[in-house]
Amino acid sequence: MAALDRTKASAPTQHELRAALSGGDTITLLLCYVQISGDLAFMERFAPFVHGPWDYMVEVPQELRDELEQRMLPALESYWQAGTPPATELDAAVFQAMMNIATGEQVPENYMAMMQQQVAFGAKPEAFSAKNLANDANLRVAVIGAGVSGICAAIRLQEAGITYEVFEKNADVGGTWLENAYPGCGVDTPNHAYSYSFAPNHDWTHYFSKRDELLAYFRACAAQYAIHERISFATSVLAAHFHADRGEWELQIRRADGHHETHWFNAVIFAVGLLNTPSNPKIPGLDNFRGAVTHTASWSIGDAYRGKRVGLVGTGASGMQVGPSIAAEVEHLTVFQRTPHWVVSNPNYLRAVDEGKKQALRHIPFYANWYRFQLFWASADAIHAGLFVDPEWQDEGRSINAVNHGVRDRLIAYMRTQCGDDEDLLRKVTPDYPPYGKRMLRDNNWFATLRRPNVTLVTDGIERITETGVVTTTGTHDLDVLVLATGFSVGPVLAPIDVRGRDGISIREIWGQDDPRAYLGITVPKFPNMFLMYGPNTNLAHGGSALFHGECQINYILQALQLLRAQNAATIECRQDVHDAYNARVDAAHQQMVWSFDGVTSWYRNKAGRVFATTPWRMVDYWKWTSELQPADYILG
Repeated sequence: MAALDRTKASAPTQHELRAALSGGDTITLLLCYVQISGDLAFMERFAPFVHGPWDYMVEVPQELRDELEQRMLPALESYWQAGTPPATELDAAVFQAMMNIATGEQVPENYMAMMQQQVAFGAKPEAFSAKNLANDANLRVAVIGAGVSGICAAIRLQEAGITYEVFEKNADVGGTWLENAYPGCGVDTPNHAYSYSFAPNHDWTHYFSKRDELLAYFRACAAQYAIHERISFATSVLAAHFHADRGEWELQIRRADGHHETHWFNAVIFAVGLLNTPSNPKIPGLDNFRGAVTHTASWSIGDAYRGKRVGLVGTGASGMQVGPSIAAEVEHLTVFQRTPHWVVSNPNYLRAVDEGKKQALRHIPFYANWYRFQLFWASADAIHAGLFVDPEWQDEGRSINAVNHGVRDRLIAYMRTQCGDDEDLLRKVTPDYPPYGKRMLRDNNWFATLRRPNVTLVTDGIERITETGVVTTTGTHDLDVLVLATGFSVGPVLAPIDVRGRDGISIREIWGQDDPRAYLGITVPKFPNMFLMYGPNTNLAHGGSALFHGECQINYILQALQLLRAQNAATIECRQDVHDAYNARVDAAHQQMVWSFDGVTSWYRNKAGRVFATTPWRMVDYWKWTSELQPADYILG
């Protein structure tokens, strides 16, 4: 899992280098060669053949690829034999030119600083410096949750020398990847980018890995950075109350044996996520079903579905993963669809990573850095501009602008290739809302599954469930097993923890049951020294990686703690006017975007229709705002 390390005792053999060259992506190899050799003229010869950052968007002639490998081998051998590596700080113009080649387009200049940090060629952000925080015995931080965000927070706090303790309700780290264990569970972000920037993994078996491998990665990160000894497992936080007289947070916890304790901290970081409570559908008669029932978010039946008549309720992200994963093993699969989802193809989604690619990641200098950049760009802000509603656009609610309409046409064209001549199936799986109105899903052989002889797609509404099956508006379906792929209940964020700020005010008084708001999704007025990770309006629905956002957030939190100590203050609290102005901007932006479009409903919105989960901002905007905390936004006390 370690990044490339030239300090190893022995350099890779020529055989290993040849294997790495053979297995590496052409453009990623080219970028590495240019960085080692400085041969910019050679790089320009590849530009006409690059149509995007994914490997399948490159059509380089074989003879040019062969020339690249012939040039690279001696350059790599010289690199590994040299006493000092070439400079990693690239000239701005050179870096810009290399990014343009890598993506097949002109990368805007305002992405430069963020991308330099992502490829790790720039300096580590000042906020991670330990000089102002290390060994401060008076600064104790509680982290609630040891999932993806909590692990990141613990590692960064430890790096900064801050005393911290993590409270985790489960028996292990991993959060969503620990709790979700249904067949086919996996990530829909390319996992070479769905990993911490400080802990790259060169041994992923697939480009989009499944749950077990992802969980193993996060466990390995926790072990590598030795944060387990600071985690209280099987421990629930019942209450978090701020005490102004002490400038501290009181945490009431309950251990696995039922024992209650009180702990005090200067600051608290909530890393509890949004999606961890299964949403069980309110279908009449569900409790009467005599067969096995399980929710994808709390899989409890093992492989008891094999050879059985299975009903799959829901066709969202989890349904689209579990269905194809079990279809070949069941007697019959009946899929109950309420709303179809837009599904995009990615040729890498089910591909395994071959050994040559792993060798390239391990042995070719800068390969892992540039590859991460390409994936980051491929899944970042490219579609953001197309998510705004054109008020002049008329398409009966099927699309929101000309670009969005083009996306719709391409998606339908792809779906048509998958549905073949089954026009009825195509009609059933085609959404009547604009693309990106709900979460865009990856094709996990979904359409091929629906065309299997032992699979039936039912789009009629479910009326009730009996002891032996499901009754819809048009018929009865006898079943042995029910799988509920009905997503999560977002509900009141931070529940069931009783969170109280200044003067004992409850977070529920501020947010109600479904309207959370925070400045940058991180801080809330009247709740000093309280920080959120994956907070309100930080879910990425247009692309990108949740881990990237998490690193932005802990970077910002560390700056807040640094400012707190630099000013010798006890508390740092977001100003109300700053918070309100920010959230007004959030709401105004969302009102122009697809997620607020009439007729589009999703878990992103609360009962009043406000989008509270998803960010309206580009990743580059959020990175910029969190890269440099503005002291004027806060009150120090």
